[in-house]
Amino acid sequence: MHITHRLALALAICASASAGNAETPYPERALTLVVPYPAGGVADTIARPLAQELGKRLGQPVVIDNRAGANGNIGSAFVARQQPADGYTILLGSTSTLAVNPHLYKSMGYDPVKDLQPLTLTHQMPNVLVVGAGTPYKSVAEVVAAAKAQPGRLVYGSAGNGNSMHLAGVVFQEKTGTQLLHVPYKGGPPALNDVLGGQIPMMFHNLPAVVSFRQAGKVRVLAVAYTKRSPVLPDVPTMAEAGAPGVVSIVWNGLLVRQGTPPAVVQRLNTELRAILESPNFRRPLEAQGYEVLSSTPAEFETLLRKDLAAMATTVKQADIRLD
Repeated sequence: MHITHRLALALAICASASAGNAETPYPERALTLVVPYPAGGVADTIARPLAQELGKRLGQPVVIDNRAGANGNIGSAFVARQQPADGYTILLGSTSTLAVNPHLYKSMGYDPVKDLQPLTLTHQMPNVLVVGAGTPYKSVAEVVAAAKAQPGRLVYGSAGNGNSMHLAGVVFQEKTGTQLLHVPYKGGPPALNDVLGGQIPMMFHNLPAVVSFRQAGKVRVLAVAYTKRSPVLPDVPTMAEAGAPGVVSIVWNGLLVRQGTPPAVVQRLNTELRAILESPNFRRPLEAQGYEVLSSTPAEFETLLRKDLAAMATTVKQADIRLD
């Protein structure tokens, strides 16, 4: 074969191979959505239907992997450091794992900015002050009075040290001039179970987690830690209306992949996820439970992450939060 013909053939083969690689479809296999909290919690309520819808749009199953522990650090580090940057492992991040934990742990095993690539925000929800139905407390004023009568003895539970529920209690004490006794649990569900069972009198919890229990008369929701009332509980006052101005606690969540994931994959996931999150059929049942469903560009999510990461540094320092 003439050398010119050989060269032409080689170039043709290389071009064909390059074209084949460029056209490699994504995704070719199942994806994993890591939820860094125990199964059955508030995060699962939105993660599972979201995974199901994403699987339909991508043509591949999306499997939920609950990797709880260390206030969300274990599951987050798994995605950020232990999985390839290929878009096949997605993390459900939150205010706690991305903005609070960096100021609480000397070594989390990941850096939320350097190691993770935002895809889109998914939802936000306020924390609420919830007390057991068997307690005598009917209002925030009564809780404050009881706390001031016995400083440091009135117990409130949370999903763990540094969790948004814990921080809500810290802010509540600061704004009301009270001293409460914090009892951290390994997740929100076990803490709420003890409120329901009467083992502890109260906790601050994500609103969607308590709506059904309130409707069943098993708990009382005394106030919403937000600047406006919730459409789901329109008769429940805000903290300001209940006599505790300045107590605001909002939790946001979003999806991320490992930093270095190809931009085309990030764009594909963002496009598909936003289509789901902006669908009325997806939003309605979640909004009925108290979620405020969101969607965003990766850049908008990153801006919020960096903003709250800086803000939480001040909050944690001022509250002198220490891990037990």
